[in-house]
Amino acid sequence: MARRIKRYDNRKLYDTETSEYVSLGDIAELVRQGNTVEVVDKATGEDITAQTLTQIILEEGKKGSPVIPSGLLHTLLRRSSKALDTGLDQIRSTVDGLVERSLGQLKQVVQGPRRQELDDLRRQLRHLERRLSVLLDDLDDSPSEASDGQRHPQGISEQTPAAESHSASSQD
Repeated sequence: MARRIKRYDNRKLYDTETSEYVSLGDIAELVRQGNTVEVVDKATGEDITAQTLTQIILEEGKKGSPVIPSGLLHTLLRRSSKALDTGLDQIRSTVDGLVERSLGQLKQVVQGPRRQELDDLRRQLRHLERRLSVLLDDLDDSPSEASDGQRHPQGISEQTPAAESHSASSQD
């Protein structure tokens, strides 16, 4: 997450994480330490990070040794919008491709085994529904046969526990 710096109307910069005012040099040090900063104009809410970082580079260039070689600066100015647009398009295309491939692979990993399990469960459920339907049809058609211990279609005995105990006691 980016470290948020607010710039007030009086041009002072305020680090919201440490709750203290900072200088451009402090922001430069944060970036060198690997932090990402986001500089926002307090009054308008406008993101002014690029302008602030450019200002830091300019200020450091004034101190003596150039931060960016002049050849690179010439190239940036000549190609600024075209080069950046092309670069951003390439980056977007690459990122979009990676995201699509990653999501596709993730979808296969997540849905693969589950889909097979669901298909198996659906087959089992359909089989059980057919068996239950046959049993219920047999019970509706001939309730006297259901208690006499006869076997019905699908090899299922329709004898109830009460009927089993009745037939066992009548054999005694």
